[in-house]
Amino acid sequence: MHGHDHKPRTPETERSRRWFMNKSLLVGGVAAVATMTGCSASDSDSAGASTTSSASGPPNGMPSGAPSGAPSRGPGGAPGGGGMGPGASEVKYDDFTGLTTDGKTVDDLYSIHSTDVSTDALVKAAQTFLDNLSTKQRKATLFDIQADEWLAWSNVDGYEREGVRMGDLTTKQRNLGYALLGAALSADGLTQTRNIMKLNAYLGDYSGGNQETLTEGHYFFTLMGTPSTTKPWGFQYEGHHVAINYFVLGDQVVMTPTFMGSEPTSATYKGEKIALFKKETKAGLTLLRSLSDSQQTKVISSTVEKSGTDMKAGAGSDNLELAYEGLPGSELTDAQRDKLLDLVRVYVGYMDAGHAEVRMKEVEEHLDDTYFYWLGETKDSSAFYYRVHSPVVLIEYDAQSPLAFGNKGSGGGMGGPNGTPTQQHIHTIIRTPNGNDYGVDLLKLHLENDH
Repeated sequence: MHGHDHKPRTPETERSRRWFMNKSLLVGGVAAVATMTGCSASDSDSAGASTTSSASGPPNGMPSGAPSGAPSRGPGGAPGGGGMGPGASEVKYDDFTGLTTDGKTVDDLYSIHSTDVSTDALVKAAQTFLDNLSTKQRKATLFDIQADEWLAWSNVDGYEREGVRMGDLTTKQRNLGYALLGAALSADGLTQTRNIMKLNAYLGDYSGGNQETLTEGHYFFTLMGTPSTTKPWGFQYEGHHVAINYFVLGDQVVMTPTFMGSEPTSATYKGEKIALFKKETKAGLTLLRSLSDSQQTKVISSTVEKSGTDMKAGAGSDNLELAYEGLPGSELTDAQRDKLLDLVRVYVGYMDAGHAEVRMKEVEEHLDDTYFYWLGETKDSSAFYYRVHSPVVLIEYDAQSPLAFGNKGSGGGMGGPNGTPTQQHIHTIIRTPNGNDYGVDLLKLHLENDH
């Protein structure tokens, strides 16, 4: 692995991952949630997960799973939607094109340059984290900078992951992992990530406990390349409802794809009241309600109804072709354009403040060609979907049908595209279209010109 000792994935491992994805689908695309459970009753998780049994929730072993339905196949056999995970048609790094409108990337959108935002503290945090791992743990964690592992993430709880698991680390090691996240993310970003982990554990308790995957500890670190202030490197932090891909080149950062979701989105866990995605929900509604009736007619789809799952660019959709829909920024007033930027800033703002401002300037340069699109109702409590899409950013917000929480009356567990969506199950994602997810375009430029 080009200087790393990491053991490459075996065909048996690949089959087990793909078996899981295939086993998780039923005819019609409804999630077979019962196949997506963790089976271990033991969890050395001092991150705070409880395995207390509860008879009040869905049947034991019924996780959220959080799939976005069966991933449909786009051009060339690449997954074209859904968001279950890589599956059998997982895109390999060498075959990565990225999200486009027509299969062809727009050239000259990204360049290697100085941002004047230091990454020194981030590099130090990553190296300290690595230095405190055992030799075996380091081997499990380290991958080549162009490893397929970048693209092999999933938001599903029972997905088989590589790297080191937070619940298996010592308290010191885990705190150094959180320090790495803290250096990469804003305070809001770290809080959001931790709260998603806590509500994952809440769901585990709600579902009867004794599930390794539905805990605070079932989240994994992998590092690509070697932490450096000059050479390309990055990390991936991944588990149920969280996937953060963080690429670093000098003082440039790309934090996409980043998936964040939760089921439920609000609950009290260990005495702490947690409410997620309030800002994402409010910012979308604020922009929509600022539009005139004629503008809303262009934004809100009249031909497609909101379903139980509408996310297009989730896991396994790295080469997705997605046309622009809705209203472009060129048809917005200055005040409306500000609200559009405010909406984007909610998502971009989960990365560290300095690089978030760099990213926002990039988005603003393409504001005329930034489209806003909406599915569903428009009340405060409505379960809706919206999308922000430009040459340099794609954001999706999708209120989905419940898979394990809040549907006890129907036996619990089954949702997917045929269920009724609710704000208690939300998926979001942000991507960098036209080839720069995972920092791929920047890395190509680096290897072509500087390596």
